[in-house]
Amino acid sequence: MQYLLIVDDEEGVRRSLKRALEKEGYGIFLAESGEEAIDIVKDRPLDIGTIISDFRMPGKNGLETLIEIGRLNPESTRIILTGYATLEAAVESVNEGIDGFLLKPFSNSEIRAKVKECTVKKKLKQFVSDQVYERMCRGLEWMKFRRCVVTVLFCDIRGFSRMSEDLSKEDLSLLLNADFFSPLDDIVCDCGGMLDKHIGDSIMAVFGVFGDEDTAAQKAFLCGERMIERISTGIEKKTTQSLGIGIGIATGEVMAGMFGSSRKREYTVFGPAVNVAARLESIAEPGEILICEDTRSVLGDNAVVRKKEGLSLKGMARSVKVFSIVPHEKAPAK
Repeated sequence: MQYLLIVDDEEGVRRSLKRALEKEGYGIFLAESGEEAIDIVKDRPLDIGTIISDFRMPGKNGLETLIEIGRLNPESTRIILTGYATLEAAVESVNEGIDGFLLKPFSNSEIRAKVKECTVKKKLKQFVSDQVYERMCRGLEWMKFRRCVVTVLFCDIRGFSRMSEDLSKEDLSLLLNADFFSPLDDIVCDCGGMLDKHIGDSIMAVFGVFGDEDTAAQKAFLCGERMIERISTGIEKKTTQSLGIGIGIATGEVMAGMFGSSRKREYTVFGPAVNVAARLESIAEPGEILICEDTRSVLGDNAVVRKKEGLSLKGMARSVKVFSIVPHEKAPAK
C-alpha cells in the first residue's frame, strides 16, 4: 500500500483531504503540525511516499517541514497547500525542490489529480540527470547532437561477488541503494557532474558536458576522492568482506545527445574517452584512481600522480599511458 501524510493545523482540512485520497487507495497518516509530521516520517522514513502540507502553520511552516522531511527521504513527493496570500512563497518553494503546490480552495478531483501529477513527475525526473531535466524544461535545443570535450568517470565495487554471497538478496539490494548508489550519486551531483547511468554495480558520470570544460578533470578527480572516502567509512562496516571501489577517469572529445530509438532514448555521450575510462576502472585496484594522459595533462599539480608501467587496456586500438592517483596524498612543496 502507498502511504500519504497530510499536515495541516485545521482539523477540517485534514479530514477533507483524508476522505478525498482514501478513495485512491492510499493509507493515510495525519499530523496537525510540522514537528509531528517529521516525527511520523522518522518512524517510517521509507513507507510514506507523499506528503501534503499546509504552508502557514504555527511552529514550523510547510516549507521548513517539507525540506526537513526531504532530508529523511529524498524520494518522497512533497506538495504544499497555500492560499492566495502565500502564493508567491509557494512558487518560491517549488524552486527550492518542493514537487508542487495546490491553491486553496480546491476540489477533491483537483487534489487527486495534483498528487498523481506530482508523483509521476517526481518519478520521471529519476530517469534523467538533473542537468538534462532542467535543459529539457528550457527547450529541446540542448538535446541535439554536439561535439564537446568532457571528462568521464567510471566507478565500480571491488569484491561485489563476495558481497553477494555474504548478504541476502534483500539486504544486498538495500545496501546498494542506500549505501552505494544514493551517497555516490549525491557526490557526483555535488561535484558538478552529470550522472549518466548505472550499469550493474557501476556508476558512469560525465563532467563538462554542459560547460565548465576547463575544470571538468579537477571536478572528476575531487569526485573520485570523495567516493573512495565515503565507501571506506560506510559500506565496509555493513559486511564481513573487505570492500573498496576502483575508479577510472579519462578526458577527450565525445558526441553528446539523445541516443536510442523511438521506444527508448537517453541523453549520454559516446567517444573514446568513455571506453578508456571504463577500461581504466576495470583494472584499478581497490581505493585506486587510474587516469589517462589527457586527464593528467589538465589536472595540474593538485594530485600525486604516478605512471603505471606494464599496463595495457583491453580492446583499445591505440596505446594509452596510464597514471595512478593516490587520493588525499599531497604533492611535496616546491
